[in-house]
Amino acid sequence: MAASGNASWILISASLVLLMTPALALFYGGMSSQKSVLNMMMMSFGALAVVTVVYILVGWSMSYGSHSFGGFVADPLEFFGLRNSIVNPDGSYVVGAAGYANVIDIGFQLTFAVISCALISGALADRVKFTPWLIFIGVWVTLAYFPLAHMVWGGGLLSHHDGSISARIFGTVVEEGETLARIAPIDFAGGTVVHISAGTAALVLAVIVGHRRIFLRSVQRPHNLPMVMLGAGLLWFGWCGFNGGSAFAANGIAGLAWLNTTAAAAAGIGGWLIVERIRDGRATSLGAASGVVAGLVAITPAAGALTPVTSLILGAVGGGLAALGVGLKYRFKFDDSLDVVGVHLVAGLWGTVGVGLLATDTGWFTGGGWDGFRLFLVQILVALIAMLLSGAVTAAIALVIRATIGWRIDPEAEHNGIDFALHGESAYEQAGGAIR
Repeated sequence: MAASGNASWILISASLVLLMTPALALFYGGMSSQKSVLNMMMMSFGALAVVTVVYILVGWSMSYGSHSFGGFVADPLEFFGLRNSIVNPDGSYVVGAAGYANVIDIGFQLTFAVISCALISGALADRVKFTPWLIFIGVWVTLAYFPLAHMVWGGGLLSHHDGSISARIFGTVVEEGETLARIAPIDFAGGTVVHISAGTAALVLAVIVGHRRIFLRSVQRPHNLPMVMLGAGLLWFGWCGFNGGSAFAANGIAGLAWLNTTAAAAAGIGGWLIVERIRDGRATSLGAASGVVAGLVAITPAAGALTPVTSLILGAVGGGLAALGVGLKYRFKFDDSLDVVGVHLVAGLWGTVGVGLLATDTGWFTGGGWDGFRLFLVQILVALIAMLLSGAVTAAIALVIRATIGWRIDPEAEHNGIDFALHGESAYEQAGGAIR
């Protein structure tokens, strides 16, 4: 009976996380110009298409296969095409470690890979061709996301298992007959695997691809703020499955993760708007929507490890830091068009490091003592490794694409509108004619 309830919750959570990709399409589409909204949304749907195919072929095997290559990545051929992953030879369904059908967990994890790739697209608005983007995400998810998922969640180098980096540095303990790292890294739902990796990829791509023609010459305002806020609201809704489902059971931890997720998102609004009010003299709807996402990003690695009160602190600081972080692109002159770096990398780093400070009874500031300090150091190390891996893989793929088929649309198409140039469509019609 318990397994049936858990299976139902994970199926619901998988559906909620799947909703996050079209929600992101709305969020990014509203933030973009009216001449590029369709292209921006197509990049999210393109990620959904490409990553689903790649995940079914090799993603599950590379992330969660039992034949690991040095704790870095698992054998892509072990479960290629999901063989031996769904049905046993006798016709019964393969049961996973959580006690329900393995196929349910496969679907849940697939949706994480999809949204991770879709997040990156916000750094490339208005200026890249569609085909290079599809090629990039197909290769990036294979060489960056799947190895990170294995290292963090699949028992690899960044996990809590005895062969992990943390175990090698701080030793091991035996719990219930299993040897584990004494100081176990915490990434409840994807601070490193999803947000730090995507944010780092966005930063590297923004630098290599180059900026838009209008960058630093004119202010690019969102063309549809109600669309942005609708997207943010749906992301918040989907995130309840993103974090709540990462408990892998319908239990108290899932409930705690749900409550902490909502608390951090609400506090993220406050943190962002306070910074915005002090800096700009007003609180904006775009700031509120961005604050929601920043708070959600910050709580992702920590959703099952904090109390609701410490979640408020984590979310508020995450919102404030992200509000400051979006200004980095102007200072260092990289065109992160829709603030992927400022929101996902900055808030993701804070959430990953912050859980080392605030984790209930084990954080440095919450009674963990010297082991809490060690946890804080481990969280920093894990974050840096995730950045290094994602950054190196992104740079290699992006440079090869730039040297071969190229990233950029031509200047005339960029000026006149990428929607009509690439897709032959316009999002809006007026008096029988397309708005370009």
